[in-house]
Amino acid sequence: MATVSPDDQFEAVERTLVELREAGAPRLAELKVELLGRKQGLLTQILRSLSTLEPEERRAVGQRANQLKVEIDAVIGQREQELRAGESSGEDVDPTMPGRRSWRGAIHPVTAVIDDVCEIFRELGFSRVTGPEVETDAYNFTKLNIPLDHPAADMHDTFYLSPGILLRTHTSPVQARTMEQHKPPIRIVVPGRVYRRDPFDASHAPVFSQIEGLAVDEGITFVEFKAALDYFAKHFFSADTEVRFRPSFFPFTEPSAEVDVQCQMCRGSGCATCHRTGFLEIMGAGMVHPAVLENCGIDPERYSGYAFGMGPERIAMLRYGIPDIRMLFQNDMRFLRQFVE
Repeated sequence: MATVSPDDQFEAVERTLVELREAGAPRLAELKVELLGRKQGLLTQILRSLSTLEPEERRAVGQRANQLKVEIDAVIGQREQELRAGESSGEDVDPTMPGRRSWRGAIHPVTAVIDDVCEIFRELGFSRVTGPEVETDAYNFTKLNIPLDHPAADMHDTFYLSPGILLRTHTSPVQARTMEQHKPPIRIVVPGRVYRRDPFDASHAPVFSQIEGLAVDEGITFVEFKAALDYFAKHFFSADTEVRFRPSFFPFTEPSAEVDVQCQMCRGSGCATCHRTGFLEIMGAGMVHPAVLENCGIDPERYSGYAFGMGPERIAMLRYGIPDIRMLFQNDMRFLRQFVE
């Protein structure tokens, strides 16, 4: 039967000693027996083998064994003291467990965008208001110059709860309610959740956020309208961001415009994100249609105004370079962790 050399025995003792320094209470007791047990202890076996060694080797092995015995006793004493300290704290703590990283909360990127947008318009005198998500077709459509036979009011775009009652498809009903309840001057931004029968894909969601704005007063012109939205874009993105207005059509504004900003990915040189155009659309806007003012009890001969609407999810995608809108809805901590400051 092969014999184990003293060097191999000392190596086994030192490996066990490393484990001893981090052992919990139950394992500590087991390791004490493994090292110092009267019959099978690793160090005990080394000491018992001294009589079989040559005088010169016996002296060296004995000296090393005694040094290890002193070190083992010291480590056991220190570890027992550490474990007692953990028990006396009154907490259910295992000091042998590795540390756990604490989760840190953060503002969701869409919420951050909504707050930033509202703050920029607050500097222009706009107040932040909200309204009901369940609406009547009058406030959601007809008061906004959208007849009920318009495609936007059709079942494939709108979630109807009962005849005449629906989940709002935009936050514009709050504009109509505000114009009915308050006399001009009016300057409001309306953030909120809206619902549409859209597919859930990389750029659409059936439930999403929207921010709309409305300004109504005497003497408001298209010049003020353009200046306000240009101010917003340059403060939200960067001071050198180029803004352009393209003619468009919306039932509740006339004239109407699509508002584009210089692509933040390529800075206008053209890339896959902006389809090589150098610009990305961020909102629809225009001067409030006189029929909308009249429907809400405001004299269109005396007052004028402008309105705009944008999607915070798409603005967040543009700001943070997010390729798929679904990432904003999945609560994946691997994705959201990057927004922790």
